[in-house]
Amino acid sequence: MTRFPEPGRTKTRLVPVLGPDRAAALHGCLIRRTLGVVCHWAEEHRGDVEVRYTGGDESKFRAQFGLQARYTPQSEGSLGARMDSAIAAAFAEGAKRVVVIGTDCPGLDPAHLFQAFEQLTHCDVVMGPAMDGGYYLLGMQRYLPPLFANIAWGTETVLRQTLVRAAEAGVVVGQLPLLFDVDHAEDLIQCRRIEDQFCNVLPRITRGRISIIIPTLNEAATITTTLEQICNLPNIEVIVADGGSNDRTAELARAIGATVVHGNLGRGKQLNAGAALASGEVLLFLHADTQLPIDFIDHVWQTLREGNSGGAFRLCIGSKGWMLRLIESGANLRARWLQYPYGDQAIFVRASDFFQLNGFCNWPLMEDYDFCSRLQKTGRIGLAPASVITSARRWQRLGVLRTTLTNLACVVAFRLGVSPITLARWYRRSSG
Repeated sequence: MTRFPEPGRTKTRLVPVLGPDRAAALHGCLIRRTLGVVCHWAEEHRGDVEVRYTGGDESKFRAQFGLQARYTPQSEGSLGARMDSAIAAAFAEGAKRVVVIGTDCPGLDPAHLFQAFEQLTHCDVVMGPAMDGGYYLLGMQRYLPPLFANIAWGTETVLRQTLVRAAEAGVVVGQLPLLFDVDHAEDLIQCRRIEDQFCNVLPRITRGRISIIIPTLNEAATITTTLEQICNLPNIEVIVADGGSNDRTAELARAIGATVVHGNLGRGKQLNAGAALASGEVLLFLHADTQLPIDFIDHVWQTLREGNSGGAFRLCIGSKGWMLRLIESGANLRARWLQYPYGDQAIFVRASDFFQLNGFCNWPLMEDYDFCSRLQKTGRIGLAPASVITSARRWQRLGVLRTTLTNLACVVAFRLGVSPITLARWYRRSSG
């Protein structure tokens, strides 16, 4: 099930980031990849492949995507009605098992299709859940129209509602591994995992380059100071990932020479959006109120040459006070001995490793802690022998003790299983 990749009509949520032509080209790459996976599986297992499309026509699809599949226009109505029609037609033509997939999951591979058809030998239905709350695959061993009734299509409840309909119908459901759809800027990191298939749309890694990604939200008061020392340095790319500022943050960043990426609000989402459009061999994630040491480039490369999987800098808080010195010491000990640097220590990692780890979770809080937990499994996280200077504004606004206890409580609650979404709400209330 797909749409012809026409500029301005497809992947519209990516147009603000990629522009209409590149967004359409990305969709074309996704279709081409999906067709390659499906046709490879079909050739080995004697399956039939049909592309149900909207937009364009059969000749355009054949010209762009080849002759290995049958192309049929989708019916009218909601997504559910169109899938219902396609599945009903396949069974009417004599199919024994039918699987419907979209073209938005670059992580789909032949093993998922093999597993889907295998499960349909003993399950009535098989579903491939997508991270956004929908599903990337739906398979049936018999026609079951109740699965398309009363579903809020295009929402994060699609999978949950479909499972309810299946339970009401008394059918046995098998599930496949969770995969990511590509709908928003932060999702593009999934395409960077298979860079060669998206190289005409997304950046290639440039050896020797460091990309600095800075998430922002109304940082006009600090962004100029942060950017002045790092923009226009050789082999340095600076990307400001803005989450919807209503001040002059984006304007000031562009004036200094940074690339500005507009994406969804949330630190994890913003960091991923910036990383997805970065071309550096190394990605360095910097807070907008934090300044790097003058010789940060040498420290980044040296830390990675020492065999570390990633690194960060020592923390220095830009204000006087013995309690702040204690905070610095604790943070630096934690980063050195426990290998848990936080985001304000300018975490850096090779881009290839970042993408293979699926980047940050799209969380508003604890995304740095979670990422370091996963990065540790690939090797040691080094601590560079130089300090970043971060603003003391958090500690000054709330008080050192309250800020420290709040941060500690978030870590403990996270490890006990509290959702980062819940923690973010609590953190905002605690922060006034």
